[in-house]
Amino acid sequence: MSWKILRQITKNGIRTEPAPYYSDSVSEEMGRIQTDVLAILGRALTIRLVDAGSCNGCELEINALGNPYYNIEGLGIKFVASPRHADMLLVTGPVSRNMVTALERTYAAIPAPKLVLALGDCACDGGIFGESYASAGRVSNVIPVDAVISGCPPPPLEILRGILAAVQRRG
Repeated sequence: MSWKILRQITKNGIRTEPAPYYSDSVSEEMGRIQTDVLAILGRALTIRLVDAGSCNGCELEINALGNPYYNIEGLGIKFVASPRHADMLLVTGPVSRNMVTALERTYAAIPAPKLVLALGDCACDGGIFGESYASAGRVSNVIPVDAVISGCPPPPLEILRGILAAVQRRG
């Protein structure tokens, strides 16, 4: 590390946000989510994520699910690269016109029973973008949606709750 960077840190301090509040009740709820998902599916849940045109705010919250506070992999929920291996399709963002065909093909490749979850305000109702020459709007305008998780962006715990609710409805 250079001296210039060390001087800047000394002058300004290290600017980070505090860790999320993590109470025992959250830990118990996450354990319940894992138990419920395994009871319904009998195995781990695999998710294919499609960014249909988002600002990446929802993706940042999804990435937070992988940190030690939420440990989504430890809950038996993992993301897969191929829709052919997915139990659920998780879609973020309003569907841009360039992503319509890709989203339809991804949906077609998911094995039955298909479970689609729209994540974030843009995916649920078009958000600030709505429908226009460049956007098809909400995900349900392109493919059938089973459940929605609203928020801009929704926090990680709400994402976990929404995934469980969608699996429970389908199970």
